[in-house]
Amino acid sequence: MVKVYEDLVKRGLIAQVTDEDQVRDLINNGKATFYIGFDPTADSLHIGHFVQIMVMAHMQRAGHTPIALVGGGTGKVGDPSGKTDMRKMLTEEDLAKNVAGLKSQLSRFIDFSDGKAMLVNNADWLLNLNYIEFLREIGVHFSVNRMLTAECFKQRLERGLNFIEFNYMLMQSYDFYRLYKDYGCMLEFGGDDQWSNIIGGVELVRRKEGKEVYGVTFSLLTTSDGVKMGKTVKGAVWLDKEKTPPYELYQYLRNVADADVIKCLKLLTFVPIEEIREMEQWKDNKINEAKVRLAYEVTKIVHGQEEADKAKGVAESLFSGTGSSENMATTNVPDSALTDGEISVIDLMLLAKLIPSKGEGRRLIQQGGVFIDDMRVESIDQKISDRALVSGVILRKGKKVFHRFTK
Repeated sequence: MVKVYEDLVKRGLIAQVTDEDQVRDLINNGKATFYIGFDPTADSLHIGHFVQIMVMAHMQRAGHTPIALVGGGTGKVGDPSGKTDMRKMLTEEDLAKNVAGLKSQLSRFIDFSDGKAMLVNNADWLLNLNYIEFLREIGVHFSVNRMLTAECFKQRLERGLNFIEFNYMLMQSYDFYRLYKDYGCMLEFGGDDQWSNIIGGVELVRRKEGKEVYGVTFSLLTTSDGVKMGKTVKGAVWLDKEKTPPYELYQYLRNVADADVIKCLKLLTFVPIEEIREMEQWKDNKINEAKVRLAYEVTKIVHGQEEADKAKGVAESLFSGTGSSENMATTNVPDSALTDGEISVIDLMLLAKLIPSKGEGRRLIQQGGVFIDDMRVESIDQKISDRALVSGVILRKGKKVFHRFTK
């Protein structure tokens, strides 16, 4: 029988734990209620959130009860974790739209029927708090000196930390306290950048109730170089098919760097860990089969098997019928061609001799005839970053000319 905790560890999903022995026992032998929070900073989740979703799915499959918490209250403040500047303040209309969007999306991944999971909004308790009572009942349990040592605040102190953001830790800690009181929630999961906030909640429950609850952080979705994944030339890779069509999601994952494909298979799919370990031995062109598997599995989870089959079929038909871009004409972009770590799409085409002049490149783009990873290039000034080139990008000119650029 597969031990759930050990499987999560093998997949690299567990980063830090408040009490490993207790958490291991709870996950492997108990039927725990746990929660993960999602702040409504947009009306769709993106690929970076998919690690959180997979943790919830793994735990629910093992018989545990997830609480998906949508931060309708904390979203009004903004989490300073991992940010160098204050987050944009959202309007009431934006928040309402975003909360509705996240609720709809989460229902695609988690089974909320028959009490198998819960969906809650912390606006239900945060928006009606009495400030003086909150300070007396909750704020008294937090040391400012200790809070200032938290990584999420240390990173911001040099640039300036707004008082409203300073309250975020108290609010997230209060969420855990309320979920423990109202639903018997024993575990909070969050990204590794949430460690200090999670510790705050664990300690608040201990001080207020004299009970032990636990916190677990999971790995963030980053490249082997430590750069957060989930960006393309057009911005974030969304889980909403209207924002990022299934084929674009497929292509994004199909083009991850060789060094990242195994990690992504572990974090983002249900492929058995034994099977992934076999793939770890694959080298050279064989690794492309692992990338195809990654792209297909994630697209299937996000958009369903039909869309995954379509995306895979389109990719195979485009790339010489082999499902691989290895037979495609390829240009390695030298560092000397980059300016501040970027190169324009027009200069890429010139480098590969796909156009005779910049004027011809501008004309093609203005007529909508140039695509990067099947996304139309909208601006004659559009640039490609060196990070994107490391993963490899595919430029299409017209309907039939494909060219791969790498670094």
